Amino acid sequence: MPTINYIPLDAEAVQASIGLVSTATTADLAKPTPCRAWTLYGLLAHMATQHYGFAAASRGESDPAIWKVRDLGDDPVKAYVESAEHVLDAFAQPGVAERTFPLAEFGPDAVFPGAQAISFHFIDYVVHSWDVAKSLGTTVTFAPATLEVAQDVAQVVPTGEVRRTPGTPFAPDVPWSGEDTLDRIVAHLGRNPTWPN
Repeated sequence: MPTINYIPLDAEAVQASIGLVSTATTADLAKPTPCRAWTLYGLLAHMATQHYGFAAASRGESDPAIWKVRDLGDDPVKAYVESAEHVLDAFAQPGVAERTFPLAEFGPDAVFPGAQAISFHFIDYVVHSWDVAKSLGTTVTFAPATLEVAQDVAQVVPTGEVRRTPGTPFAPDVPWSGEDTLDRIVAHLGRNPTWPN
């Protein structure tokens, strides 16, 4: 089985998020999202924090403070785009997939092979791009091959009681029998594809 290069797939997902977020207005930042109680502003703050956290981890940095949710300042859209460009640059560095990533948000001693860590970031930004699109009342599309890989990564995320514990990154999976691959991915990861209905 060939080794999957998650870096261009992740870049596609992050670029999709940039395109969506760049259309957001100040009024949009107060809109609800499919992510529990987060407004769009709260979601963008989380997403930006994750970008900086993963970028730092790609450099071997393990300070838990990196993962503290950031204030997006006076121009949240610009701040988000800058965070996204920062992680794209970090993941584009030579040999990044062969490094070891300390991911402090998973625990004080949690380390992962670079390719696996990038796969985590990739699936997050496929789903978070969908979250942003839903919040803005629009849609997001990905290449079929990208969604095929994303579905494989999503299936690795455990289901069951672990999804009900405090602080879990994904809500319990939503039963879904539709044909759309992105809908199946987000349902598996705890979103209702028909949100906000």
